[in-house]
Amino acid sequence: MRRHVVSPRFRPRPFRVRNRLGRAFRAVLALAAVAALSSATPPERRGSPGDPAGALRLNQIQAMATHNSYHREVSFDEQRLMGKLDPNFRTLLYSHAGLPTQYERQRIRGIELDVFPDPEGGLYAKPLIRREAGLPPLRDPAWRKPGFKVLHWADFDYNTSCVTLRSCLRQVRTWSERRPGHVTAPVLLELKRTDPRLEARGGAKSPPWDTATLDALDREIRAVFPEEALLTPDDVRRKGGTLEESVLRHGWPRVAATRGQVMFLMDNDDPVIQDAYRAGGRESLQGRVLFTDSEPGRADAAFMKVNDPTGGNKAVIQDLVSRGYFVRTRSDVPLDQASSGDTAMLRNALDSGAQMVSTDFPVPGLAARHGSDYVAELPGGGVVRCNTVTLPAPDCPDRRLEP
Repeated sequence: MRRHVVSPRFRPRPFRVRNRLGRAFRAVLALAAVAALSSATPPERRGSPGDPAGALRLNQIQAMATHNSYHREVSFDEQRLMGKLDPNFRTLLYSHAGLPTQYERQRIRGIELDVFPDPEGGLYAKPLIRREAGLPPLRDPAWRKPGFKVLHWADFDYNTSCVTLRSCLRQVRTWSERRPGHVTAPVLLELKRTDPRLEARGGAKSPPWDTATLDALDREIRAVFPEEALLTPDDVRRKGGTLEESVLRHGWPRVAATRGQVMFLMDNDDPVIQDAYRAGGRESLQGRVLFTDSEPGRADAAFMKVNDPTGGNKAVIQDLVSRGYFVRTRSDVPLDQASSGDTAMLRNALDSGAQMVSTDFPVPGLAARHGSDYVAELPGGGVVRCNTVTLPAPDCPDRRLEP
Protein backbone atom coordinates (compact mmCIF):
# COMPACT_ATOMS: atom_id res chain seq x y z
CA MET A 1 0.00 0.00 0.00
CA ARG A 2 1.29 3.46 -0.82
CA ARG A 3 1.96 5.67 2.17
CA HIS A 4 -0.32 8.42 0.88
CA VAL A 5 -3.27 6.07 0.26
CA VAL A 6 -5.76 5.58 3.08
CA SER A 7 -7.91 2.77 1.77
CA PRO A 8 -6.51 -0.18 -0.19
CA ARG A 9 -5.55 0.46 -3.78
CA PHE A 10 -7.82 -1.35 -6.12
CA ARG A 11 -7.50 -2.30 -9.69
CA PRO A 12 -9.93 -5.14 -10.31
CA ARG A 13 -8.06 -7.58 -12.41
CA PRO A 14 -8.21 -11.37 -12.33
CA PHE A 15 -4.95 -13.28 -11.87
CA ARG A 16 -3.36 -10.03 -10.69
CA VAL A 17 0.39 -9.86 -11.13
CA ARG A 18 2.71 -8.08 -9.45
CA ASN A 19 0.39 18.08 -33.23
CA ARG A 20 -0.56 20.68 -34.55
CA LEU A 21 0.13 23.04 -37.41
CA GLY A 22 3.10 22.34 -39.66
CA ARG A 23 6.66 21.51 -38.63
CA ALA A 24 7.80 25.04 -39.34
CA PHE A 25 5.22 26.60 -37.05
CA ARG A 26 6.03 24.13 -34.28
CA ALA A 27 9.67 25.07 -34.54
CA VAL A 28 8.75 28.77 -34.27
CA LEU A 29 6.76 28.05 -31.12
CA ALA A 30 9.66 26.14 -29.61
CA LEU A 31 12.10 28.98 -30.41
CA ALA A 32 9.68 31.53 -29.00
CA ALA A 33 9.50 29.60 -25.75
CA VAL A 34 13.28 29.57 -25.51
CA ALA A 35 13.47 33.28 -26.29
CA ALA A 36 11.04 34.03 -23.48
CA LEU A 37 13.45 32.76 -20.84
CA SER A 38 15.23 35.36 -18.76
CA SER A 39 17.93 35.31 -16.12
CA ALA A 40 15.60 36.98 -13.61
CA THR A 41 12.84 34.40 -13.99
CA PRO A 42 13.38 30.64 -13.79
CA PRO A 43 12.83 28.93 -17.16
CA GLU A 44 9.20 28.26 -18.10
CA ARG A 45 7.14 28.13 -21.23
CA ARG A 46 4.87 31.13 -21.78
CA GLY A 47 1.64 31.26 -23.74
CA SER A 48 -0.04 33.86 -25.90
CA PRO A 49 -1.87 36.67 -24.08
CA GLY A 50 -5.13 35.94 -25.92
CA ASP A 51 -5.34 32.30 -24.91
CA PRO A 52 -8.67 31.52 -23.20
CA ALA A 53 -6.80 29.65 -20.47
CA GLY A 54 -5.05 32.85 -19.41
CA ALA A 55 -2.38 32.13 -16.83
CA LEU A 56 -3.75 28.70 -15.85
CA ARG A 57 -1.25 25.94 -15.23
CA LEU A 58 -1.64 22.27 -16.06
CA ASN A 59 -2.45 21.32 -12.49
CA GLN A 60 -5.30 23.87 -12.44
CA ILE A 61 -7.52 22.02 -14.89
CA GLN A 62 -9.40 18.72 -14.85
CA ALA A 63 -10.42 16.38 -17.66
CA MET A 64 -11.84 12.91 -18.14
CA ALA A 65 -9.75 10.00 -19.37
CA THR A 66 -10.42 6.36 -20.21
CA HIS A 67 -9.17 3.27 -18.41
CA ASN A 68 -7.61 0.52 -20.56
CA SER A 69 -8.38 2.74 -23.52
CA TYR A 70 -7.40 0.14 -26.15
CA HIS A 71 -9.54 -2.65 -24.67
CA ARG A 72 -11.82 -4.81 -26.81
CA GLU A 73 -13.69 -7.92 -25.70
CA VAL A 74 -12.62 -11.30 -26.99
CA SER A 75 -14.97 -13.57 -28.98
CA PHE A 76 -18.02 -15.27 -27.48
CA ASP A 77 -16.30 -18.66 -27.73
CA GLU A 78 -13.42 -17.35 -25.65
CA GLN A 79 -15.76 -15.65 -23.20
CA ARG A 80 -17.51 -18.94 -22.50
CA LEU A 81 -14.14 -20.49 -21.72
CA MET A 82 -13.19 -17.50 -19.57
CA GLY A 83 -16.30 -18.05 -17.50
CA LYS A 84 -15.08 -21.54 -16.61
CA LEU A 85 -11.57 -20.41 -15.75
CA ASP A 86 -12.17 -17.14 -13.93
CA PRO A 87 -15.23 -16.32 -11.78
CA ASN A 88 -14.59 -12.58 -12.25
CA PHE A 89 -14.41 -12.63 -16.04
CA ARG A 90 -17.42 -10.30 -16.32
CA THR A 91 -15.15 -7.42 -15.31
CA LEU A 92 -13.54 -7.85 -18.74
CA LEU A 93 -16.78 -7.30 -20.64
CA TYR A 94 -16.33 -3.76 -21.90
CA SER A 95 -14.99 -2.33 -25.14
CA HIS A 96 -13.70 1.10 -26.07
CA ALA A 97 -13.98 2.96 -29.34
CA GLY A 98 -10.77 3.61 -31.25
CA LEU A 99 -8.44 6.17 -29.70
CA PRO A 100 -9.17 9.00 -32.19
CA THR A 101 -12.91 8.54 -31.66
CA GLN A 102 -12.48 8.77 -27.91
CA TYR A 103 -10.57 12.02 -28.21
CA GLU A 104 -12.80 13.62 -30.80
CA ARG A 105 -16.30 12.38 -30.03
CA GLN A 106 -16.22 11.16 -26.43
CA ARG A 107 -14.58 14.31 -24.99
CA ILE A 108 -11.72 12.58 -23.22
CA ARG A 109 -8.24 14.04 -22.92
CA GLY A 110 -6.33 11.16 -21.36
CA ILE A 111 -5.82 7.49 -22.15
CA GLU A 112 -4.24 4.42 -20.57
CA LEU A 113 -2.25 1.79 -22.45
CA ASP A 114 -0.98 -1.52 -21.02
CA VAL A 115 2.39 -2.34 -22.56
CA PHE A 116 4.24 -5.65 -22.91
CA PRO A 117 7.83 -5.93 -24.27
CA ASP A 118 8.21 -8.06 -27.39
CA PRO A 119 11.71 -7.41 -28.74
CA GLU A 120 11.77 -10.36 -31.15
CA GLY A 121 8.13 -10.19 -32.23
CA GLY A 122 5.42 -12.85 -32.13
CA LEU A 123 5.59 -13.52 -28.39
CA TYR A 124 1.87 -12.84 -27.86
CA ALA A 125 0.65 -13.91 -31.31
CA LYS A 126 -0.82 -17.26 -30.18
CA PRO A 127 -3.00 -16.56 -27.12
CA LEU A 128 -3.57 -19.60 -24.95
CA ILE A 129 -7.29 -18.85 -24.47
CA ARG A 130 -7.73 -18.69 -28.23
CA ARG A 131 -6.02 -22.01 -28.79
CA GLU A 132 -8.05 -23.67 -26.06
CA ALA A 133 -11.25 -22.32 -27.61
CA GLY A 134 -10.30 -24.03 -30.89
CA LEU A 135 -9.93 -20.80 -32.84
CA PRO A 136 -7.39 -20.17 -35.63
CA PRO A 137 -4.25 -18.09 -35.06
CA LEU A 138 -4.44 -14.31 -35.04
CA ARG A 139 -4.20 -12.93 -38.55
CA ASP A 140 -3.02 -9.38 -37.93
CA PRO A 141 0.69 -9.34 -38.90
CA ALA A 142 1.33 -6.62 -36.30
CA TRP A 143 1.38 -9.33 -33.61
CA ARG A 144 4.52 -10.79 -35.21
CA LYS A 145 6.45 -7.55 -35.56
CA PRO A 146 9.21 -6.75 -33.05
CA GLY A 147 8.31 -4.01 -30.62
CA PHE A 148 6.08 -3.24 -27.67
CA LYS A 149 2.54 -4.63 -27.70
CA VAL A 150 -0.61 -3.16 -26.17
CA LEU A 151 -3.02 -5.58 -24.51
CA HIS A 152 -4.59 -6.21 -21.12
CA TRP A 153 -3.71 -9.77 -20.11
CA ALA A 154 -1.44 -11.89 -22.27
CA ASP A 155 -2.89 -15.27 -23.31
CA PHE A 156 -6.28 -14.46 -21.77
CA ASP A 157 -7.76 -10.98 -22.33
CA TYR A 158 -5.71 -9.94 -25.33
CA ASN A 159 -8.02 -8.16 -27.79
CA THR A 160 -7.05 -4.58 -28.56
CA SER A 161 -7.88 -1.75 -30.95
CA CYS A 162 -4.18 -1.15 -31.69
CA VAL A 163 -1.74 -4.03 -31.38
CA THR A 164 1.59 -2.22 -31.24
CA LEU A 165 2.51 0.68 -29.01
CA ARG A 166 3.80 2.57 -32.01
CA SER A 167 0.48 2.22 -33.86
CA CYS A 168 -1.42 3.44 -30.79
CA LEU A 169 0.88 6.43 -30.42
CA ARG A 170 0.66 7.29 -34.10
CA GLN A 171 -3.11 7.50 -33.71
CA VAL A 172 -2.65 9.88 -30.80
CA ARG A 173 -0.21 12.04 -32.72
CA THR A 174 -2.42 12.17 -35.81
CA TRP A 175 -5.38 13.34 -33.72
CA SER A 176 -3.16 15.84 -31.90
CA GLU A 177 -1.84 17.35 -35.11
CA ARG A 178 -5.38 17.81 -36.37
CA ARG A 179 -6.37 19.59 -33.14
CA PRO A 180 -3.34 21.71 -32.21
CA GLY A 181 -5.20 23.69 -29.54
CA HIS A 182 -5.91 20.74 -27.26
CA VAL A 183 -4.74 20.86 -23.65
CA THR A 184 -1.79 18.65 -22.77
CA ALA A 185 -3.05 15.07 -23.08
CA PRO A 186 -1.69 12.55 -20.54
CA VAL A 187 -0.96 8.97 -21.63
CA LEU A 188 -0.74 6.56 -18.70
CA LEU A 189 1.41 3.52 -19.41
CA GLU A 190 1.16 0.38 -17.30
CA LEU A 191 4.22 -1.78 -17.91
CA LYS A 192 2.95 -5.33 -17.75
CA ARG A 193 4.36 -8.83 -17.45
CA THR A 194 2.83 -12.17 -18.24
CA ASP A 195 0.89 -14.20 -15.66
CA PRO A 196 3.07 -16.96 -14.11
CA ARG A 197 0.07 -19.28 -13.93
CA LEU A 198 -0.52 -18.96 -17.65
CA GLU A 199 3.21 -19.29 -18.33
CA ALA A 200 3.08 -22.65 -16.54
CA ARG A 201 0.30 -23.77 -18.87
CA GLY A 202 2.32 -23.01 -21.97
CA GLY A 203 1.63 -19.31 -22.36
CA ALA A 204 4.10 -16.57 -23.23
CA LYS A 205 6.78 -15.38 -20.82
CA SER A 206 7.61 -11.70 -21.11
CA PRO A 207 11.12 -10.21 -20.81
CA PRO A 208 11.86 -8.18 -17.65
CA TRP A 209 11.42 -4.43 -17.45
CA ASP A 210 15.09 -3.64 -16.91
CA THR A 211 16.87 -0.39 -17.73
CA ALA A 212 17.65 -1.48 -21.28
CA THR A 213 13.99 -2.27 -21.97
CA LEU A 214 12.91 1.02 -20.41
CA ASP A 215 15.45 2.87 -22.55
CA ALA A 216 13.89 1.19 -25.59
CA LEU A 217 10.45 2.32 -24.41
CA ASP A 218 11.60 5.94 -24.27
CA ARG A 219 13.07 5.61 -27.76
CA GLU A 220 9.82 4.15 -29.05
CA ILE A 221 7.87 7.14 -27.77
CA ARG A 222 10.38 9.65 -29.15
CA ALA A 223 10.25 7.89 -32.51
CA VAL A 224 6.61 8.99 -32.80
CA PHE A 225 6.60 12.31 -30.95
CA PRO A 226 9.22 15.00 -31.63
CA GLU A 227 10.53 16.95 -28.65
CA GLU A 228 8.23 19.91 -29.24
CA ALA A 229 5.22 17.60 -29.07
CA LEU A 230 6.21 16.15 -25.67
CA LEU A 231 5.99 17.50 -22.15
CA THR A 232 8.75 15.71 -20.23
CA PRO A 233 10.24 15.98 -16.73
CA ASP A 234 13.08 18.05 -18.23
CA ASP A 235 10.49 20.65 -19.27
CA VAL A 236 9.17 20.94 -15.72
CA ARG A 237 12.31 20.65 -13.62
CA ARG A 238 14.08 23.96 -12.87
CA LYS A 239 17.82 24.39 -12.93
CA GLY A 240 19.46 23.45 -9.65
CA GLY A 241 16.36 21.78 -8.20
CA THR A 242 14.75 18.38 -8.11
CA LEU A 243 11.60 17.64 -10.05
CA GLU A 244 9.56 17.75 -6.86
CA GLU A 245 11.08 21.06 -5.75
CA SER A 246 10.34 22.55 -9.14
CA VAL A 247 6.70 21.48 -9.10
CA LEU A 248 6.03 22.58 -5.53
CA ARG A 249 7.91 25.88 -5.68
CA HIS A 250 7.33 27.03 -9.23
CA GLY A 251 4.34 25.05 -10.46
CA TRP A 252 3.59 23.22 -13.68
CA PRO A 253 3.92 24.87 -17.11
CA ARG A 254 1.06 27.02 -18.32
CA VAL A 255 -1.80 25.51 -20.30
CA ALA A 256 -1.39 28.16 -22.98
CA ALA A 257 2.26 27.27 -23.54
CA THR A 258 1.78 23.52 -23.72
CA ARG A 259 -1.21 23.20 -26.02
CA GLY A 260 -0.91 20.36 -28.50
CA GLN A 261 1.52 18.42 -26.35
CA VAL A 262 1.36 14.92 -24.87
CA MET A 263 2.79 13.83 -21.52
CA PHE A 264 3.52 10.25 -20.47
CA LEU A 265 2.91 8.87 -16.98
CA MET A 266 4.10 5.58 -15.48
CA ASP A 267 1.29 3.64 -13.82
CA ASN A 268 3.59 1.20 -12.02
CA ASP A 269 4.63 1.77 -8.40
CA ASP A 270 6.83 -1.34 -8.45
CA PRO A 271 10.17 -0.18 -6.95
CA VAL A 272 12.12 -2.57 -9.17
CA ILE A 273 10.79 -0.95 -12.35
CA GLN A 274 11.01 2.56 -10.97
CA ASP A 275 14.58 2.08 -9.75
CA ALA A 276 15.56 0.75 -13.17
CA TYR A 277 14.00 3.81 -14.80
CA ARG A 278 15.78 6.24 -12.45
CA ALA A 279 19.11 4.43 -12.56
CA GLY A 280 22.27 6.15 -13.73
CA GLY A 281 21.85 9.44 -11.92
CA ARG A 282 18.28 10.06 -13.04
CA GLU A 283 16.69 10.55 -9.62
CA SER A 284 14.75 13.53 -11.00
CA LEU A 285 14.03 11.74 -14.29
CA GLN A 286 16.73 13.61 -16.20
CA GLY A 287 16.41 12.80 -19.89
CA ARG A 288 13.41 10.55 -19.33
CA VAL A 289 10.01 10.68 -21.04
CA LEU A 290 7.72 9.31 -18.33
CA PHE A 291 6.71 10.91 -15.05
CA THR A 292 6.87 8.13 -12.45
CA ASP A 293 4.09 7.32 -9.98
CA SER A 294 5.98 8.73 -7.03
CA GLU A 295 5.23 9.92 -3.50
CA PRO A 296 5.97 13.10 -1.52
CA GLY A 297 9.57 13.57 -0.50
CA ARG A 298 11.15 11.86 -3.49
CA ALA A 299 13.18 13.76 -6.06
CA ASP A 300 10.96 12.49 -8.88
CA ALA A 301 7.67 13.36 -7.18
CA ALA A 302 5.43 15.27 -9.58
CA PHE A 303 2.77 12.71 -10.57
CA MET A 304 0.87 10.37 -8.25
CA LYS A 305 -1.88 7.82 -8.74
CA VAL A 306 -4.60 7.26 -6.16
CA ASN A 307 -7.12 5.05 -7.92
CA ASP A 308 -9.78 5.05 -5.21
CA PRO A 309 -11.20 8.53 -4.46
CA THR A 310 -13.72 7.31 -1.89
CA GLY A 311 -13.62 7.50 1.88
CA GLY A 312 -10.50 9.09 3.33
CA ASN A 313 -8.76 9.00 -0.02
CA LYS A 314 -10.77 11.96 -1.27
CA ALA A 315 -9.07 14.19 1.30
CA VAL A 316 -5.72 12.59 0.50
CA ILE A 317 -6.09 13.49 -3.18
CA GLN A 318 -7.27 17.01 -2.35
CA ASP A 319 -4.18 17.52 -0.22
CA LEU A 320 -1.82 16.24 -2.92
CA VAL A 321 -3.49 18.38 -5.57
CA SER A 322 -3.49 21.51 -3.40
CA ARG A 323 0.24 21.06 -2.81
CA GLY A 324 0.93 21.04 -6.55
CA TYR A 325 1.09 17.38 -7.59
CA PHE A 326 -0.62 15.98 -10.68
CA VAL A 327 -2.96 13.11 -9.68
CA ARG A 328 -4.85 10.42 -11.52
CA THR A 329 -7.89 8.70 -10.01
CA ARG A 330 -10.83 6.63 -11.23
CA SER A 331 -14.56 7.31 -11.33
CA ASP A 332 -15.68 3.70 -11.64
CA VAL A 333 -14.52 0.10 -11.69
CA PRO A 334 -15.83 -2.69 -13.89
CA LEU A 335 -18.63 -3.23 -13.46
CA ASP A 336 -19.91 -1.88 -10.16
CA GLN A 337 -21.15 1.54 -11.25
CA ALA A 338 -22.28 0.29 -14.66
CA SER A 339 -24.52 -2.26 -12.94
CA SER A 340 -25.89 -0.02 -10.19
CA GLY A 341 -25.87 3.40 -11.84
CA ASP A 342 -24.36 4.82 -8.64
CA THR A 343 -22.45 8.07 -9.25
CA ALA A 344 -21.00 8.54 -5.75
CA MET A 345 -17.51 7.44 -6.79
CA LEU A 346 -17.66 9.76 -9.81
CA ARG A 347 -18.64 12.71 -7.61
CA ASN A 348 -15.80 11.95 -5.21
CA ALA A 349 -13.33 11.71 -8.09
CA LEU A 350 -14.38 15.07 -9.52
CA ASP A 351 -14.47 16.79 -6.14
CA SER A 352 -11.03 15.41 -5.24
CA GLY A 353 -9.39 17.71 -7.80
CA ALA A 354 -7.49 14.89 -9.47
CA GLN A 355 -6.49 16.28 -12.84
CA MET A 356 -6.98 12.96 -14.66
CA VAL A 357 -10.21 11.06 -13.92
CA SER A 358 -10.43 7.71 -15.71
CA THR A 359 -13.58 5.83 -16.65
CA ASP A 360 -14.73 2.90 -18.76
CA PHE A 361 -18.02 4.67 -19.56
CA PRO A 362 -17.31 8.12 -21.02
CA VAL A 363 -20.56 8.47 -23.00
CA PRO A 364 -24.20 7.42 -22.58
CA GLY A 365 -25.15 3.91 -23.67
CA LEU A 366 -21.99 2.00 -22.81
CA ALA A 367 -23.37 0.85 -19.45
CA ALA A 368 -26.82 -0.10 -20.78
CA ARG A 369 -25.84 -3.73 -21.35
CA HIS A 370 -25.06 -3.94 -17.63
CA GLY A 371 -28.43 -2.52 -16.58
CA SER A 372 -27.97 1.23 -16.06
CA ASP A 373 -27.54 4.59 -17.77
CA TYR A 374 -24.32 5.32 -15.89
CA VAL A 375 -21.95 7.72 -17.63
CA ALA A 376 -18.87 9.51 -16.30
CA GLU A 377 -18.37 13.00 -17.68
CA LEU A 378 -17.54 16.48 -16.50
CA PRO A 379 -20.43 18.58 -15.20
CA GLY A 380 -21.94 20.28 -18.21
CA GLY A 381 -20.38 17.76 -20.56
CA GLY A 382 -17.31 19.80 -21.47
CA VAL A 383 -13.88 18.60 -22.51
CA VAL A 384 -11.90 20.35 -19.77
CA ARG A 385 -12.78 22.52 -16.81
CA CYS A 386 -11.07 24.55 -14.12
CA ASN A 387 -9.90 22.48 -11.18
CA THR A 388 -12.16 23.13 -8.20
CA VAL A 389 -9.31 22.50 -5.73
CA THR A 390 -6.47 24.50 -7.29
CA LEU A 391 -8.61 27.15 -9.01
CA PRO A 392 -11.87 28.05 -7.23
CA ALA A 393 -14.79 29.24 -9.37
CA PRO A 394 -14.25 33.01 -8.87
CA ASP A 395 -10.76 32.71 -10.37
CA CYS A 396 -11.75 30.52 -13.32
CA PRO A 397 -11.69 32.27 -16.70
CA ASP A 398 -15.23 32.64 -17.97
CA ARG A 399 -14.24 31.25 -21.36
CA ARG A 400 -13.74 27.90 -23.04
CA LEU A 401 -10.45 26.36 -21.93
CA GLU A 402 -10.06 24.46 -25.18
CA PRO A 403 -10.97 26.05 -28.51
